[in-house]
Amino acid sequence: MTAGLVHAKLIQLADDLSGPLDKGATADVQFNPETLKITYANQIVQPKGGDQAAGTPGRQFVGEGTTKLALQLWFDVTAMETNPVDDVRRLTQPVIFFMTPQKNSTPKSADEKDKLVPPPVRFQWGSFIFDGVVDGIEQSLEFFSPDGKPLRASIGLTLSQQKILAQKLPDNGVASKPGQNPLTSARQGDTLQAMAGRAGIDSWQSVASANGIEDPLRMAPGALVDLGAALGTPTSPVSAVISPPAVVVRVNAGASLGGSVSIG
Repeated sequence: MTAGLVHAKLIQLADDLSGPLDKGATADVQFNPETLKITYANQIVQPKGGDQAAGTPGRQFVGEGTTKLALQLWFDVTAMETNPVDDVRRLTQPVIFFMTPQKNSTPKSADEKDKLVPPPVRFQWGSFIFDGVVDGIEQSLEFFSPDGKPLRASIGLTLSQQKILAQKLPDNGVASKPGQNPLTSARQGDTLQAMAGRAGIDSWQSVASANGIEDPLRMAPGALVDLGAALGTPTSPVSAVISPPAVVVRVNAGASLGGSVSIG
C-alpha cells in the first residue's frame, strides 16, 4: 500500500526549546516547499592592532555561530477540497502567529513572566526537523476575487537558531534532526586535543580521523569540528591463545610414514 503524502507543519515550542509546548499553536502547510535553504554563519571579526601591511591579517572568532533555514510556502483557497474559505489570509494567519510576540511560556523569574518574546517554533517535514525562532515573514497576496479578497498567497519564511547545527545521516539513511550533532568552532590558538578535552573526549585521534583533520596542532580559528563523530570501534574481549608445541615429522627413506615418526 502506498504511503500518503506527508505535509510539513509548524509547531510551537517551549521558550527553552525543550520540546513542543503543551496546547501550543500549530500550522499545517497546504503545499510542501520545493526547496529548503540552510545557511551556516560564524561570528568573525578583524582583530585590533593586526599587521595590515603583511597582507594576511589574522581573523578572530567571536561567540557562537548561527544556523538559518529559509523556505517558501504556498497557499491557495481555490485548491481546497474540504473546509473551503473565501480569503487565503485565513490559511496564512496561523503561520504569521509565530512572528507575533507572546508571553514567556517558561519564565525563570517574575520579571520574565510578562515579557513578550517571539514563540520558538519547530519546522517539521517528515524526518527533517528544525527548531528556532522566526526571523522574518514576507507574504505576497495575489489572484483576487471579484470582491477584492485574496485567493492565493506565498510566504517567505526565515528561521534561525543561535548555534551551528549539523545534520548527520544515521545508518538507516534517515536524516537526524539538526541539533543532535552541533559543531564546535575552534578558538584562536586552539588544538584539537584541547577542544576534545573541553568536551570530555579522550580519543582526540578518533575525532581527527572522523573529521579528516591532518594537523590537529594548528586548528584554524573558526574551524568547525564535529566532536561527536569520533570513530569508536567496539572493544572485543581478549582471549589468551596458547600455541601447542611444534610437531616435527621425520620420514626415513624407504620407510612408511607411520614407521619412523619422532616428536621433538
